[in-house]
Amino acid sequence: MKKLLLLFSCMLVWQISLAQDLIIKRNGDEISAKILELTPEEIKYKRFDYQDGPTISILKKDVFMIKYANGTKETFNAPATSTPAYQASGRPGVATDEESIALQTAVKLGGPRLGFTILSGGVADRAKEEFDVNPFITQFGWQFETRIFTTGNGLSGLVEFVPLIGGLEQGEFLPSLNALIGLRGSKGFEFGVGPNVSPAGAGLVFAVGTNFQSEGVNFPVNFAVVPGNGGMRFSLLFGFNSRKL
Repeated sequence: MKKLLLLFSCMLVWQISLAQDLIIKRNGDEISAKILELTPEEIKYKRFDYQDGPTISILKKDVFMIKYANGTKETFNAPATSTPAYQASGRPGVATDEESIALQTAVKLGGPRLGFTILSGGVADRAKEEFDVNPFITQFGWQFETRIFTTGNGLSGLVEFVPLIGGLEQGEFLPSLNALIGLRGSKGFEFGVGPNVSPAGAGLVFAVGTNFQSEGVNFPVNFAVVPGNGGMRFSLLFGFNSRKL
């Protein structure tokens, strides 16, 4: 019993030692870190992959959020600009201070997507007649994502292009293209809408999903519906992506 308790204690200490924090900067950069100290002006940390290295400091005004290893989050308010917006831009009401520019800087991400599509009704009948494929179709593709802006409360505006190839398991090549405009909340929930083009025709795709994150890598899970042609197409896609440097 004592050996089991000792083993459990060692495992617990090991897990705690691996715990990492995530610093999310206002320009979208993410840093895996071990937070050491928060001062009124700075955040002091060590790189998670080099904790024997030097202590690094970053200004709070450059940081949007810290996600701690225990799951809690801390956001930092934007510093007030000391210059009226119209003086900086020449147009009343348009701010061009450094923080606003950083918050609105586009962040590009990309990564593979895979999943499946289920056809129903007239769409399934047409696919069987014209392409001799079953209603269950695998999908492989790539996600191109651009994060257009991020607000102070973590809401992001997104534009996504997702080209897919379906039907390979049935010996068919069925390409499709999805272009979506949507929003993602601070907790990862997202939704979007946009055009879909495939051998079944053109239509609108409606998608919802969530986005998990670990060590700077995003793991999206999305469910999409394309109505039309007397039936529906239901797709479930998984994948991962990271920021393009």
